Amino acid sequence: MRELDVSEIKDAVAELFVHANYHLGEDVQACLKQCAQREETALARDVFESIGKNIEIAGEGVFPLCQDTGMACVFMEIGQDVHLTGGSLYDAVNEGVRKACAEGYLRQTIVEDPFRRKNTGDSTPADINVDIVPGENVRIIMAPKGFGSENMSQIRMMTPADGLEGAEDFIVHVCEEAGGRPCPPMVVGVGVGGNFSRAALNAKKALLRPIGEHNEDPYYADMEKRVLERINALDIGPQGFGGKTTALAVNVIAAPTHIAGLPVAVNINCHVSRHEEVTL
Repeated sequence: MRELDVSEIKDAVAELFVHANYHLGEDVQACLKQCAQREETALARDVFESIGKNIEIAGEGVFPLCQDTGMACVFMEIGQDVHLTGGSLYDAVNEGVRKACAEGYLRQTIVEDPFRRKNTGDSTPADINVDIVPGENVRIIMAPKGFGSENMSQIRMMTPADGLEGAEDFIVHVCEEAGGRPCPPMVVGVGVGGNFSRAALNAKKALLRPIGEHNEDPYYADMEKRVLERINALDIGPQGFGGKTTALAVNVIAAPTHIAGLPVAVNINCHVSRHEEVTL
């Protein structure tokens, strides 16, 4: 049994939250550069050039990638042979987010009640998701999620009769309806199966997959490729100005479901697809 003080988790969360808001992953940057080369109009190429400059400036550590530094979505895989010491895990995570907000000069993005709208002043509480896994390590994935894209996400409780074609039509419809509002080119996370809550969670988890990696099941890998082609044929383009690149990737996670159900959730991310991770 390995012991791990939650203060280490606090410090890791703080570092990840700041770093993710200033430095975009190499997988996303490479895909953006590749897609820029395919654009045929001057306007689309100019948009990609501006995106590239923004990434470069943010990487200097003065200004974040986006003014919406996001809700702190934290995914943790905790080994069942780890004994956490020194206090509450959830308190440690929120303390880390609080520290990052202050030290990283991140915008305070959370209100304590959805209707009364009083800002908590430190971007807490975080959205914390925990999975218990074999082993004695703790893996932490930090994914700041802005709400310009989050607000474009949808879920539909479909039936088995809707089938694969109905699910794909729905995913494309969600992206078409979103248009330029989620700051495309977007990354599209899809959760199919499970139940109402599991599909939505898997759609968000799908956004954590590195761009360029496909579902290990060829059936779903083919689905990802088909839907991506259809979305990019919409001509929404970068920032909604038209072009060949409306989405960078479509990532699907499938889960077992009820015999009467076919939940389909679509969680959209903007081109600033932020996520950082560490294993303690």
